Amino acid sequence: MSDSAVQQMRQRQSPVRSAPLAQDAPESKGSTKTVTAPVRFPRFFVTSPAPCPYLEGKTERKVFTELKGPHAEQLNDALGRIGFRRSQTVAYRPSCADCRACVSVRVSAFDFRPSASQKRILKRNSDLIATECKPWATAEQFELLQHYLEYRHPGGGMAAMDEVDYADMVEHTAVSSFVVEYREPSPTGGVGRLVAACLMDRQADGLSMIYSFFDPDHKDRSGLGTYVILDHIRRAARGKLPFVYLGYWVEGSARMQYKVRFRPLEVLGPQGWRRLGDDEQRALIDKFTRDGGERIPAPDGGSKDNTPGLQAEYKLA
Repeated sequence: MSDSAVQQMRQRQSPVRSAPLAQDAPESKGSTKTVTAPVRFPRFFVTSPAPCPYLEGKTERKVFTELKGPHAEQLNDALGRIGFRRSQTVAYRPSCADCRACVSVRVSAFDFRPSASQKRILKRNSDLIATECKPWATAEQFELLQHYLEYRHPGGGMAAMDEVDYADMVEHTAVSSFVVEYREPSPTGGVGRLVAACLMDRQADGLSMIYSFFDPDHKDRSGLGTYVILDHIRRAARGKLPFVYLGYWVEGSARMQYKVRFRPLEVLGPQGWRRLGDDEQRALIDKFTRDGGERIPAPDGGSKDNTPGLQAEYKLA
């Protein structure tokens, strides 16, 4: 998301809550000292109503707060566990009055077992070289992103992004963020061709995939988008991190159904995180396949978890 986008969202806001945590109570004989968190309770805001990018005819609102200061990392970790997503220096989640369709989902990395088709994708792309890079935008990444958007989402919300907007999306972060690059091996031993990339955050309990893109018409590498997710699941397990956060799953939005293919999947509900049962998830996968889901791309840049391209929503006065 661009700075101008973040600024606009921040203008379309109303404060929700702003309260400091209680100060330490004075000690007295025979009493126990109250221990409080070292940071103030963050201020939260709610955006103005806007058309829902997932479900036609619906209106969305989001609650958000800024990630800044020395405790931004801890705040992002805590908010990530209750369904917030990061966009630059903002953490947000849907807060719609009459709809709860957006459901946070995560994959259990320790228990993940690839399906037969996922095993084929892993084998097909096993020669790719993945490198975890600092969050610095490059011209090569931006060129790949443009190709991805032109092929998959012409006229979408990110179509007008320029190199500065892309740099804002990648580099404006207050947490542990990385760009994972996927390159083909070079026949000369040099740096190979970039075919996929993913902006991700490393949180205390897992990896959060913020935005991924890839060469959509590579004739020898079908399933690149799926491969990037599979690689992050392996990466989390190797790093002893239990989860990979995939953002929001919206039942009824065809373009979001690809997320149900990764098992076991956990969903966030009113009672906390819940693992989908085998039969429950199998039914969702069967429906996804019957509906032609394999042919439906992930959402365009303007609606892919409301991340890049919509930063204008989060503007504070």
